[in-house]
Parts: sequence; C-alpha cells; structure tokens
Amino acid sequence: MLGLLAALPVLALLTCQLAVLTSASSKHTDSLAALPTNRVGLVLGTSKYVAKGRHNAYYSQRIAAAAKLYKAGKVEYLLVSGDNRTSHYNEPVTMKRDLITAGVPKERITCDFAGFRTLDSIQRAKAVFGQSKLTIISQRFHNERALFLAGASGIDAVAYDAGTGALPTGKTAVRELGARVQAVLDIWVLRRRPKFLGEHISIGKE
Repeated sequence: MLGLLAALPVLALLTCQLAVLTSASSKHTDSLAALPTNRVGLVLGTSKYVAKGRHNAYYSQRIAAAAKLYKAGKVEYLLVSGDNRTSHYNEPVTMKRDLITAGVPKERITCDFAGFRTLDSIQRAKAVFGQSKLTIISQRFHNERALFLAGASGIDAVAYDAGTGALPTGKTAVRELGARVQAVLDIWVLRRRPKFLGEHISIGKE
C-alpha cells in the first residue's frame, strides 16, 4: 500500500505529461514551409528582461518569430497577449512596440492586456477576440502546453516553435513540469476560466 501511495505522484505527473504531449503531437513545427497559414497569430507573453536587467532570450525569439511569420504571409494579424500588472510592467505594449520596430505595421497588432496566464491568453483569444483558429507563437515546450489548452477550449490551433526548439533545462524545466500538471488540473478538474473576460474585440475587419 505504501509503495502504491508513493507511486501516485509519479503516475499523476506522467499522466499530465502524456496528456499535453498527445494533444500537441504533429501540431507544432519550427519549419516555416510546414506551417499552415492562419489569419491570426497569438504571441504568448513573457518578460523582456530577466535577472539583473539581462535580455530574455525567450522574449526575443518570440518577437523575431512573430515578425517572420507576418512577413512570410503565414499570419495576417498578431494578437499579443500578456501580463499588464502595473503601470510599469506591460508585456503587450512592449511586444507591440518591438514588433513595430521589427517591421510589423501597428494596425496589424492587437493587444490583450489580461493574458495573466497561458490559460487566460488561450481562452480569451476565443471568448473575447473571437478566434476559433490560431497560430500560437512561443517556444516548443510552451507551445505544447498551449496546444493542450487550445484543444480543450475548442480552438483549432497550430504552433510555431520559436528559437532553437531545444527543450528547457534546470529551473525552467521544473517549472514547466509543474505548469503542465496545473494546466491539466485547470481543464479536467477545476474547469477554470480566465480572470477577466469582457466585451468582444474585433481583430482587423470582421
């Protein structure tokens, strides 16, 4: 009995990992040629800087990837979704500014200021911004979790893997394992919804 109880956390972790990986299978790629075309690309937010003011490579890779997809005609519009917790920390505004610098016209970028978690960003893309089909833009490990959330939320999504596609290591890997468990709990058990919803916001001309 004690052995079974000890094995339960490992079984739960493996179940969550399998759920995420199965849902994301064949739906993400780092190949521009293999990526389907969608009207809207969802850029998932992260901080531009990490400890001691160093640039966050994940942020830079997502901005570069989003601009690349727009210029290649793989998406027509970009929805940038992130945290806007204070007047001094605003991920969507920062992403929009850097995308404009990278050559994306400002009228092609829409900000979601309530993307506090990946779940919020995904579900708000459909509930608030009316998108039932998306291209998600982030790193491979994040895309896998986002695709799980999208599928569970009735969104037909594919994802573009920004950067090298390498899997995370160290603290990032540990955090991602926990985030996957939380994602599965949010969908299968807690049935969580975004912190904020709100009125419909159009992207481009509907």
